[in-house]
Amino acid sequence: MSGHSKFANIKHKKEKNDAAKGKIFTIIGREIAVAVKEGGSDPANNFKLATVIAKAKANNMPNDTIERGIKKAAGDVGNVNYEYVTYEGYGPNGIAIIVDALTDNKNRTAANVRSAFTKGQGNVGTPGCVSFMFDKKGQIIIDKEECELEADDLMMTALDAGAEDFSEEEDSYEVLTDPDSFEEVREALEKAGIPMLSAEVTMIPQNYVELTDETAVKNLQRTLDMLDDDDDVQAVYHNWDE
Repeated sequence: MSGHSKFANIKHKKEKNDAAKGKIFTIIGREIAVAVKEGGSDPANNFKLATVIAKAKANNMPNDTIERGIKKAAGDVGNVNYEYVTYEGYGPNGIAIIVDALTDNKNRTAANVRSAFTKGQGNVGTPGCVSFMFDKKGQIIIDKEECELEADDLMMTALDAGAEDFSEEEDSYEVLTDPDSFEEVREALEKAGIPMLSAEVTMIPQNYVELTDETAVKNLQRTLDMLDDDDDVQAVYHNWDE
């Protein structure tokens, strides 16, 4: 379920308008700045930067834009004041939601996140209130149409590189890894010439919750849309079975 849902969401996002693409590039640009500040501008010696670059490429960010971002961050280290912050809470019917943000103003971000939850009839909870319902995993999604390898060959390539799990969905393949092995597996697939629709460390729900009430669906969608539109929000994870 998760792989298929993820595939559909990624496809939908990639087909969105330029404003949505701009949001993705803004998110990645901030992540590049923080990664360079923390570990330097050489991805060979900076695991976090290498991971962000992989994410940038999966989102079709041009190479020169990535390079410019790294150079700008390297020359601007003293002015990078972004910090990561995570919020946890509940949407309608107890849907679990985790929000990762990267912000230079925690008060602004907290107010915006709280407003998104409240307007969708949900509420922000305490740290740890829902994260135990998720597993942190490296997740790589591969579009079947773009991949020339047979499923068995792809599976062996992924598992030999250190992947934990491989699954085949209707229109995609999903590779799961331990977060510490993610970059190694991603590099192995890249070297094998396998095109990746997305490659990131993410939070995967242990169980999914269905929503049948139309009002609850609308309210949850409102919360998710508001979070999606917020430039400070890097990622949103939830256990709604869409």
